[in-house]
Amino acid sequence: MSTLATIRDLTREEYELFRQLVYKQTGINLGDQKMQLVRARLGKRLRAGNFRSYRAYYEHVKGDKSGRELHYLVDAISTNTTHLFREKQHFDFLAQTLRDWLADRAWRERQREVRIWSAACSSGEEPHSIAMTAHDALHNAGGVGLKILATDICTAVLEKAKEGIYDAHRVGTVPSPFRHRYFTTIQHKPQPLVQVVPELRRLITFAYLNLMAEKFPFRYPFDLVFCRNVMIYFDRPTQQAVVAKLARHIRPGGYLLIGHSESLNAIKHSLKYVRPTIYQKPAS
Repeated sequence: MSTLATIRDLTREEYELFRQLVYKQTGINLGDQKMQLVRARLGKRLRAGNFRSYRAYYEHVKGDKSGRELHYLVDAISTNTTHLFREKQHFDFLAQTLRDWLADRAWRERQREVRIWSAACSSGEEPHSIAMTAHDALHNAGGVGLKILATDICTAVLEKAKEGIYDAHRVGTVPSPFRHRYFTTIQHKPQPLVQVVPELRRLITFAYLNLMAEKFPFRYPFDLVFCRNVMIYFDRPTQQAVVAKLARHIRPGGYLLIGHSESLNAIKHSLKYVRPTIYQKPAS
C-alpha cells in the first residue's frame, strides 16, 4: 500500500494546531476556512517524509530544534502571488517623490543616500520594480546612493528573488523603456527567460526577516517602506504591532506604502494619511 493511501486525513483539531503555530510564528491568521489549503500544501511533505498523520508531522515540526522544518512549513502555506509593477500608482509616487527630493537643495545637502525597504518581498517582483523606478529617477543625481533591502519570511522565494530571472511574458507589465534597459535575455528555448541586469541586482540585498520579531535589526532608518498585501493576513492587534515597528524604522518625512486592499483606519498609529495606501511619518 502506498504512503499516500495510509496518511490519515487532517482533522479539525490538527488544523487548529497548525493554525496556532503559524499565527504564533508569523502573525498570519489562517482563520477557519483554510483547512483544505493546509491539507493540500502539506500533503506532499507528509508523503516525502513518510509521515502517517498530520499530527505526526506537527510533532516533528515542533521537535525540530534547527527550525528548518518550521521554515518549510511556512514556505508551504505562504501565498506568493505577485507581478512586476503591481499597483503601479505606488511606483509613480516613488518616482515623483524622489524627483521632488532631488529638486530640494536642503535635502540634497543633508541626504547622500536613499534607503528603501521592501518588506514581504516574495519572489522579487516588488524590489526589482522599486530598483528600476528609483535607479531611473536618481540616474542624474551625482553623489546620491541607493540601497534597497528586500526581506521575506519564505526562504524558498528569497532564493528565487536573488536570481532576478523571469519568464519573458511576465515582463509585459514593465514600462517599455525599463524592459529594454533593465532586462537581458538569457534563454530563448524551450521558453524565453530574461534576467534583471547586474547593475540593478547589485542595489538589492535580500534577507530573511520575520515581521513578528520583537525588534528589527536595522541601524539606520528608511526613506520609504513598502509593506504591501501582507497585513490582510493579520488580525487587528498584529497589524497595529507591525505598523508600530515599521514606523520606528522610517525617517521623519519618509513614507509607508501598503496594499490597495489594506487600510490603517481601524488601528492606532503615528503616521499621517497622505492618500489611499500611502502614509507619512511626521517630520520631527
